Amino acid sequence: MSQSFDASRSLAALEQDNTIIAVIEMSKAKWLVAALVPGLKRQPLKKLDANAPALLKLLQRWRDEAGRAGHPIKRIAVAYEAAGDGFWLARWLRAHDIEAYAIHPASVAVSREHRRAKTDRLDTELLMRAFLGWLRGEKRHCTMAAIPTNEEEDARRPSRERETLVGEKTRLVNRIKAILSRFGIRSLRLSLRQAADRLEAIRTAEGTPLPDNTRAELHRFLERLSLVRAQIRAIEQERERRLAAAAAADNGPHAMVRLIARIIGIGVETADMLVNEILSRGLRDRRAVARYAGLTGSPDESGKRRREKGLARTGNARVRRGMI
Repeated sequence: MSQSFDASRSLAALEQDNTIIAVIEMSKAKWLVAALVPGLKRQPLKKLDANAPALLKLLQRWRDEAGRAGHPIKRIAVAYEAAGDGFWLARWLRAHDIEAYAIHPASVAVSREHRRAKTDRLDTELLMRAFLGWLRGEKRHCTMAAIPTNEEEDARRPSRERETLVGEKTRLVNRIKAILSRFGIRSLRLSLRQAADRLEAIRTAEGTPLPDNTRAELHRFLERLSLVRAQIRAIEQERERRLAAAAAADNGPHAMVRLIARIIGIGVETADMLVNEILSRGLRDRRAVARYAGLTGSPDESGKRRREKGLARTGNARVRRGMI
């Protein structure tokens, strides 16, 4: 574990006689844990409640069983698919001296049959084969996700929240415009602070006031729009405050944001997104940056056929949109 991390393969030699290898198929309520335990002829398969201490207790029990079978355990490696549960379990296991990895789901090869059997048991077998190949140092079995710290994950929240709020603002504006268009109204400027007050005086194409239910609905939409705009403004002001407070720093993410924002055509929002999403990850070269953003090619070659299908569009879509 003292060697550098390679997402495509393990750099540490695998000694299977003293290593417990486990994979977890996770859901919101239950976890199915499969393992290879030295000294045991069976391959243990245990369903647990979604509970980290129960998982740790199970791993310790398998360690004791392997020790009684004459195989003292020096290493426990656990992997699961990176999904909605995030990386908290990997951080928690590492804090308890257990190797933990999060597998990119799209990097695991699956059967291309139109209708294939899919159960939690079969998924653990698939993950185990991919994880074993990765631990042996063989490439193209699967790819591991880098486990971020709590601070790194927290630094991404403002930019991601703002992106969500901007999308919500656009949705509300389009909905209000669609309602007004049904009455032939195209003159109301939603960017004005007094837009809600002008609903009373506005007239339809027939010269009549807006119907009561429609006017009440528009008032509610405008209230939501005002709240979303206030939240976007609060996020931007807090970011400006943090950047100003760290103005004296010569390095770090805030200094990097200020440096990138000096480039013509790149604003603070894009610079903040690029720094927290990709530039702070310590990728080893430009190719790794392009792969993470999905900006690599996707050639399709078979026999005499040679064609390029364009950008792969894998990885982080936020980074790809910002870089393009």
